[in-house]
Amino acid sequence: MNMPKMEKSAVEARAAKGKAAAAAAKALSQDPHRVSEPREKNLETAIGRAVRAFRRQKAMTVADLSKHTSLSIGMLSKIENGITSPSLATLQSLAHALSVPITAFFRRFEERREVMHVKAGHAVEMERAGTRSGHQYNLLGHIGANASGVIVEPYMITLTESSDVFPTFQHDGIELLYFLEGEVEYRHGDQTFLMQPGDSLFFDADAPHGPEKLVKLPARFLSVISYPQAD
Repeated sequence: MNMPKMEKSAVEARAAKGKAAAAAAKALSQDPHRVSEPREKNLETAIGRAVRAFRRQKAMTVADLSKHTSLSIGMLSKIENGITSPSLATLQSLAHALSVPITAFFRRFEERREVMHVKAGHAVEMERAGTRSGHQYNLLGHIGANASGVIVEPYMITLTESSDVFPTFQHDGIELLYFLEGEVEYRHGDQTFLMQPGDSLFFDADAPHGPEKLVKLPARFLSVISYPQAD
């Protein structure tokens, strides 16, 4: 018995939506509550444990890794036990054999992780490149070069009666807006969105974007911009 076209289309639409949801869930599979293993204070020990962990993940024996790297079993044993400090060439060979970036061997080494606490009313007011007249930017924190390889700029932006409304911002990276107060028609590329308190907009910042119409003022929103840090 053939299924009516309308019913078939509805079934296909539900299936497509289910696949999209499954793909999104897979893409966002990182567990934010996972607790990392304690970091090592000794670099050789940290590297050795990382090599052993990656080898076991690949279900490789020390002999298997020896064949893939041309390093002796004895040398690999010394590396895994933190007895010797491997050269950069050795680490490169191990990284290639284990299919991991060379930086992965240093993740367990204890190092300083930056944090910045900004009290209410103490954010730094600044002018960002391309800032329009009347756009008040308050930088909420800044961490420079870091292990993640990503720079993040969090701003609190306030628009008032004196603010210009030209949608000409365009820069590298991605941006998240979260509206707290007021109403603004915000443009991204050839689309406009009415932003109200509680609304968010997440977008590729390489497209022209910005406030096109100030509907209800003052308007206040959080802007978080992220982009790869320079080499």
